[in-house]
Amino acid sequence: MTTFCGFTDAELACIVRPVARGAETSHHVREAFARAAWSGIAEPGDRVAGMLRSILGAQGALECVTSGDDATSIAHRLSAESAHGDEQLGEHEREITEALERWRPRLRSTEATAHFERAARIGICFVIPDDDAWPHSLNDLGHHQPPGLWVRGDVDRLRDSWRGISVVGARASTGYGEHVTMEMVSGLCDRGFAIISGAAYGIDGMAHRSALASEGLTVAVLAGGVDRLYPSGHDSLLKRIIDSGVVVGELPCGWAPTRWRFLQRNRLIAALGQATIVIEAGWRSGSLNTAHHALELDRPLGAVPGPVTSASSAGCHRLLRETPAVCVTAADEVAQLVNPSEASSSITPESEAAAMHPSATRVLDALSKRTPKTVNVLAGESGLSESDVRAVMGLLAVNTLVISRADGWVRLT
Repeated sequence: MTTFCGFTDAELACIVRPVARGAETSHHVREAFARAAWSGIAEPGDRVAGMLRSILGAQGALECVTSGDDATSIAHRLSAESAHGDEQLGEHEREITEALERWRPRLRSTEATAHFERAARIGICFVIPDDDAWPHSLNDLGHHQPPGLWVRGDVDRLRDSWRGISVVGARASTGYGEHVTMEMVSGLCDRGFAIISGAAYGIDGMAHRSALASEGLTVAVLAGGVDRLYPSGHDSLLKRIIDSGVVVGELPCGWAPTRWRFLQRNRLIAALGQATIVIEAGWRSGSLNTAHHALELDRPLGAVPGPVTSASSAGCHRLLRETPAVCVTAADEVAQLVNPSEASSSITPESEAAAMHPSATRVLDALSKRTPKTVNVLAGESGLSESDVRAVMGLLAVNTLVISRADGWVRLT
């Protein structure tokens, strides 16, 4: 009977299947187990661990480091299977020697089983690159790609995150920054973009709230285990995201967020988005770290300008001055970063309506996108007669600016 890391295939299936999606074959079960083990062996972004997984596969790499092989034998195997051949043998050996020293305290197969047991108790899912839900944009990280993602929420919605915009900014945000975030995120959600952020206080939290209010998809990327909703002040916000969006992390349950892990988490935020937008950032803000990850990944980068006297915008101005970041002030301009054809026309619904009927603007002002209103109510709020409102509503409906529901009319734009 074959075993993997001391477990039979049947034993591994019992451990892995309650948590890993689509783990039907023994290969998938072993792959998910190996990748979950790696998520607890190496710190996020460990290049040597990523190199071993890339060249030897997650299972082969795990067997190498758990079987007691020394750095020399692992380096020879790595060199033999690498496209670079023997020319990097010495470099590989030095790196692997240092890596084994880092990993040795965590090389326990029982720890990997504990990852799955804790996840199963909370209803957390583990997604690996073989899964349909895996965000393929993470593959651009190369050797710095996470071995897998621990996920809370609707895992299938991860598929929709491919059309995402990463929005980050200052924790000590100002009213100006929060207002810009709210308006920009709302406009992006209306255009079908998902919002990716880190659930921190300030701009991150406002980005998530605005996406939820706009009924858009939002993805929160945590720096620790997804069982630990951090920061604690955003516990209720993160629970709302779990209910309608997705919370993800690359570390197993129970692992705490640390400064290093926050910096490494930022590479995931940058990789998940088609573009990264910085809305308020101090001179040394952590948001600049996310911005530089985006530039390294060749992702479009946008920065929102602020008052020249505001320290909260100094980092944005620095990006605009020192990097290829583009100045963005509205959702339209962000959409253009991803696809120039997404820019909307300068003709607004209000200007179209005004051309149709002199009272159309007054009726549109009285309408709501969410609360249906009757002709009688619209007449009272717009100061027009009911007959005038009916005439305007007919024109607006023909031009798909409004729609009639059983309990009244609502705006579509």
